[in-house]
Amino acid sequence: MSPQIIFYIILALVVLDFLFNSYLSWLNYGYFDRPIPKELEDVYDQDAYLKSQQYKKTLAKFSAVTRTLSFVLLVVFLVLDGFAWLDHYVRTLVTGELKVALLFFGILIVASTVLSLPLSYYRNFVIEEDFGFNRSSTTIFFIDKLKGLLLTFLIGGALLAAIIWLYQQLGSSFWIAAWGVITLFSLVTNLLYARLIVPLFNKQTPLPQNSLRDQIEAYAARVGFDLKNIFVIDGSKRSTKANAYFSGFGREKRVTLYDTLINDLEEEEIVAVLAHEVGHYKRKHIITNLIVSIALTGFTLWLFSLCLQLPQVAQALGGQPSFHLGLVAFGLLYSPISALTSFCMSLLSRKHEYEADNYAAATYRAKPLIGALKKLSRNSLSNLTPHPLVVKINYSHPTLLQRYRNLMA
Repeated sequence: MSPQIIFYIILALVVLDFLFNSYLSWLNYGYFDRPIPKELEDVYDQDAYLKSQQYKKTLAKFSAVTRTLSFVLLVVFLVLDGFAWLDHYVRTLVTGELKVALLFFGILIVASTVLSLPLSYYRNFVIEEDFGFNRSSTTIFFIDKLKGLLLTFLIGGALLAAIIWLYQQLGSSFWIAAWGVITLFSLVTNLLYARLIVPLFNKQTPLPQNSLRDQIEAYAARVGFDLKNIFVIDGSKRSTKANAYFSGFGREKRVTLYDTLINDLEEEEIVAVLAHEVGHYKRKHIITNLIVSIALTGFTLWLFSLCLQLPQVAQALGGQPSFHLGLVAFGLLYSPISALTSFCMSLLSRKHEYEADNYAAATYRAKPLIGALKKLSRNSLSNLTPHPLVVKINYSHPTLLQRYRNLMA
């Protein structure tokens, strides 16, 4: 297959991806004005529901603009051989394939960050601000962006450098060693994320010994869950939206509650949310997701190694065969497989959410969990009437109505 044919395939995939996601967005938009299901009529009063509809429509329009801009920029860059031009430019600055690749991706990341910055700022300080969600300052916003960029360069750059070095040393069989490196990195990240990464952005403090902690510890003891690390994170410094999550395993496992969650929910509702998170651990969802992710990474690296053996893949972008151009071309060609694997992962994720809900209902109670889910949906102006196809393809969680009916069954 010639480089030109591969280029046309890449272009066609980019166009199809844009059209498909635009179609899904259009379908979803048509469901925004649907009446609230009877089971969820207590989530919104009339004014709040009108506000939620306006929020959904505003976000949908904003997403359409950002999606279209990204699509146009990518197509123009492809048609004008932008990746080949950047490769040539980088080679005038540095020598050696490792340095060339790192600088190539570094420039792309910086350019992408700069181009997306105005849109990100607009969403935060106009849309989220207008609907009462934003609590961040411009200082926090720009510091977060800078920290994220530095982490990308330090961690992502180190991983990329290691993989390229393995490719240079091992040739087409590099993917096996690279798989091992990425697997080790994933394990360490899962284990130490809360200790090493989260503190760079948020302050975490142990939940004080109070009635809430007493109830949490009593529940954990009753279900045989060794829980000593319960932390509160200062999510309110950026947003009014609430969350809770479970991280780590072994001695490093911990539950993190957003301070907004504690402010918005009753104590029994917080315990119910925690019971849901414990359900993920008890049902081994964390380990399952990690194993599936590792297997998927191995499969992807194997496919990538096959593409690197075909010089015309990199040449399709207008340049000479190289690791970094091959990686860009592969990323674009991989989009249909990525869409399929994302769909399967969403199915698995929704199954896990049902199982965690069922665990919480069986070991605690269903009613406070339903109450918590309704309050969280109301406070974040969640979409209660998404299009079924959008749910099947994009949602990692079941809808509120689906979770309600499952818990009441």
